Amino acid sequence: MPDFQEVAHRVWVARYEWADANVTAIGSDRGLVVVDTHGSTAAGRAVLHDLRRLGAGPVTAVVNTHWHWDHSFGNAAFREETPDVPIHAHEDAAALLADKGASMQSRFAESDDPHRDDVVATELVIPDHTFSSTRVLDLGDRSVELVFPGRGHTSGDLVVRVPDVDVMLAGDLVEESAKPWIGLDSYVFDWPGSLDLVVAMTTATTVVVPGHGVPVDREFVDTQRDELVAIAETVRMLAGSGVPADRAVAEGEWPWERDERIANAVTRGYAELPPSGRSLPLA
Repeated sequence: MPDFQEVAHRVWVARYEWADANVTAIGSDRGLVVVDTHGSTAAGRAVLHDLRRLGAGPVTAVVNTHWHWDHSFGNAAFREETPDVPIHAHEDAAALLADKGASMQSRFAESDDPHRDDVVATELVIPDHTFSSTRVLDLGDRSVELVFPGRGHTSGDLVVRVPDVDVMLAGDLVEESAKPWIGLDSYVFDWPGSLDLVVAMTTATTVVVPGHGVPVDREFVDTQRDELVAIAETVRMLAGSGVPADRAVAEGEWPWERDERIANAVTRGYAELPPSGRSLPLA
């Protein structure tokens, strides 16, 4: 089991092997704020066990950075521990978890994932403290800022800023251990602009905790943002040149390996572009 490592004063991060998922705990004199809850009720219970070993106080609030299973399916475990614990998220994240969570469980049910049964047995708990733009959590001796920087990895990603120690929790808008996941619910053209706002909220010394992998700095986020710009511009150029979507992955010059991320970027980008942004397919 991983230990929570202190990355700044009373900000601890645990990196879990399953899904390489990060869970962060922010300490205060009013207890812990836990950011992301891992991928099932059973996994959430394991997180709580590790938090008890940390011994930094009770959990008094939970935050989901977005709706995806590896960040929100552990919510029920925290409600088992504290039935009235508030769970914060962007309003789109809550709506998407309510709308798509069960279908994600169905996909696991048909898989051979070793955690399949835990995911299928998970009770989906939807965040009940939602917001559209920003929210400040008053923790007594410190505050935590929840900010929606715009669409990107999903339509409801938030970032968490701990200003007194210059820490930014970026969720899956930033990933370190792999390239950020571009899915069929991502927004290829919006993502770079959202990262512009994230970068604007950082300094040269900010510790940025990604959704997956080790903490990074502002320069790393800038580089990842530039790669996403290149992907968006390539999609736009290919569509505008009349390259059919089924040939775009092969014909484009991409900053990343031509994997499912790039295929999804093409699918999403071509769908988002208005007719004026696309030319008739080339022969």
